[in-house]
Amino acid sequence: MWKRPTWWSRIFVPTSRLGIDYESLRAINPRIVYGSISGFGQDGPYHKRPGFDQIAQGMGGLMSITGAPGDGPMRVGIPVADLTAGLFCAIGILTALLERDVSGEGQWVQTSLLQAQIFMLDFQAARWLMEKDVAKQAGNNHPTSIPTGVFKTSDGYINIATGGSGNAARRRSARLSSSPIPNTPPPQRSKNRDALNAEISKFTEKKSTDTWVRELNAAGVPCGPIYSIDQMFEDDQVKYLGIAQDVPNAENRHIRLVGQPVTLSRTPSRMAARPPEFGEQTEEVLAEFGFTVEEIGALRRDKVV
Repeated sequence: MWKRPTWWSRIFVPTSRLGIDYESLRAINPRIVYGSISGFGQDGPYHKRPGFDQIAQGMGGLMSITGAPGDGPMRVGIPVADLTAGLFCAIGILTALLERDVSGEGQWVQTSLLQAQIFMLDFQAARWLMEKDVAKQAGNNHPTSIPTGVFKTSDGYINIATGGSGNAARRRSARLSSSPIPNTPPPQRSKNRDALNAEISKFTEKKSTDTWVRELNAAGVPCGPIYSIDQMFEDDQVKYLGIAQDVPNAENRHIRLVGQPVTLSRTPSRMAARPPEFGEQTEEVLAEFGFTVEEIGALRRDKVV
C-alpha cells in the first residue's frame, strides 16, 4: 500500500543553495511562473522555522475554536493547512499564468501553511477583525447560527442546520420543537442554546436517523447523517458522484483512491496510473536530470538516495 512519506512536510532546503531559486531562474527565463510553499513565509521572523500542519493549526487559531468548550485546544482530523496551502498555491499559479498573457512576464507565487490556515478561518477571523469578538470553542454547535448542531436519535446521531428565519418556519412546520425558544431573536437563541438543544433532543431521540433525515429534508430543513469513513463511501449519493475510483496498474493490484472533487463537462478527469512507491522512480528522475548510470550507482552506494 502506498503511504505518504513521514518527512513530507518537514523538508526545508533553501532553493538558493541549489541554484534553483526564483531570481536565478528568472534571469534565464523572465516568463517563468515560480510557486513556493513554506511553513511561515519566504521572509520575516519565522521564515527559517520548519513547517508542519499541526503547528500551523495552532498558530493560525484553528485549534482554539475546535473541540468542546473547556476540553482544551483540539486539532482538526485532516492536515487542513497542508492541503489548502497546496490549493492556494495552485490558484495563485493559474492567476499568474493568466496575468502573463497580458504582461508577458512571469512572477513568484508564494503562500505558506500559516497564511492558508488564517484564510480558512473565514467568518471566525472576521468576527475579531470587525467586532473584536474572540471566537471560542463551540463543540458541535455552529458558533453563530442557532440551532445548528448534532442531535441524538433513537439509533445514532444527525446533523441539523436550522438557522435563519426561513428554516425556522420550516422547522416549526416539521414539528421539530414546540418550544417558544426557536421563535426568539438570534441573540436570545444564543443565550438559551442549551435549553433549545434540550427541547429539540426530546423529539429527535424518538425516531431513527433515517426517519429524521427523510422527514426533515422533505420539510426543507437541512439534515444529514453522521457517517464513519466506510459508511460514507457506501452512501448512494457518494457512489453516484463516482469520487472513489479504481486505479489501473500493470501489477493487477486492487488500488482504489479518491478522485478529483470537480467535474469538467468536456474533459473529465480519470485515474491514469497508480502513484509511485517510495523511491520507485529515483533512477528515472535522476537520469532525466543528466546523471549517468555510474553517478546514480555512486549515490546509492553512498546512501544519498
